[in-house]
Amino acid sequence: MLRKTRFVCVSDTHGYTPSEAGFKLPTGDVLIHAGDLTNNGSLRELRKTMDWICNADFEIKIIVAGNHDVTLDPTFYAEHGRSFHSQSIEDPQQCLKLISESPSVVLLQHESAVIRLTRAGGPNTIFKVFGSPHSQFKGDWAFGYDSSDATRLWSQIPLDTDVVVTHTPPQSHCDQKPNGTSVGCSALRKTLSLIRPHLAICGHVHEGRGYERVHWQATLTDTEQDIETETQTETETNAVDHVTRGQLPPMDSKKQSLIDLTSKRNERLANEGFSWPGHGHGHPHPAHEISNDETMSSASPKSSAGVDPEKASPRNSPNAPSLSASSPSPSLRTSTSISTSGTIGRLDHALRTLRMETCIVNAAVVATSFPHRGGKRFNSPIVVDLELPVWQDSANG
Repeated sequence: MLRKTRFVCVSDTHGYTPSEAGFKLPTGDVLIHAGDLTNNGSLRELRKTMDWICNADFEIKIIVAGNHDVTLDPTFYAEHGRSFHSQSIEDPQQCLKLISESPSVVLLQHESAVIRLTRAGGPNTIFKVFGSPHSQFKGDWAFGYDSSDATRLWSQIPLDTDVVVTHTPPQSHCDQKPNGTSVGCSALRKTLSLIRPHLAICGHVHEGRGYERVHWQATLTDTEQDIETETQTETETNAVDHVTRGQLPPMDSKKQSLIDLTSKRNERLANEGFSWPGHGHGHPHPAHEISNDETMSSASPKSSAGVDPEKASPRNSPNAPSLSASSPSPSLRTSTSISTSGTIGRLDHALRTLRMETCIVNAAVVATSFPHRGGKRFNSPIVVDLELPVWQDSANG
């Protein structure tokens, strides 16, 4: 059984509250913030941002940091902190604690979580989310990575992920600067073309705000050599069937920026996910939580964020193979992280026939970039309605 779940998506609020940015948070089930909660990572900014997030009436709030949230990257801050806070150095652990101490907040640091919604009157749905703060940029900012590390970094996303939340956008999707240049990550885009999640939420590129519905081709790249040698143009030709750029109300409109993926207003998203019986999504839990599933184990190496998905930590719980660099081939049919031919067949069938479309959303709230000529302008949140499996129904049926 599927039921509508409403996601309210924001990113790049840079220390502004909804009232300061000129909008009221829409109602929903899940709030997603895709990074840059602050302008320079100060505890004062974080406290101001977390106040409105924690007080917002959502069953769960999923957060990733961004490059401006420098205190949430302790390794970076230890080296560069004085260039941001020369008068008063912040305590990164105190900043991280501030974000993670609320029971309704899930801070994802290049890791996965299985979310079960249990609020009375809510959808009681389940989904798997992967969140990462990493992005590429010029200059010294938090959570950066080199192009040479990009494939390894993004190959750690588990195959059965339903929702991907990254600060950076994928290349060629919701990532254009005013001059038309695409500045997203090509390695992330390649990984999305293999995983094919329902949603990919991002920010970082303020002018890229909006959404695209990416319909994938049925064929997949089969070998590691294919992935390493294909040009960007060849990869896009092989992976994408077509892209539909969505239309949202203009910046000053009072209308809600709604993306309906349920078929009520538009064509339903062509993505059934991995929520068939026996996959593990039917294990009931007493509350929404980050929890381990039991069907598959991850082959992911330790991430650059210092998170080891193989450890028995509640928040590090991918339940399907990732496109791990530790496997001899990222192919869905040949990876040694998949142990049985039956499992291989299920994954292959799902990705070819059930996961045909992904909606990519850039939810940047601050609409302009430094030096903000003409003054800062702000976008409203983007609301996404998506049908997801009801975990109680799956458990009983």
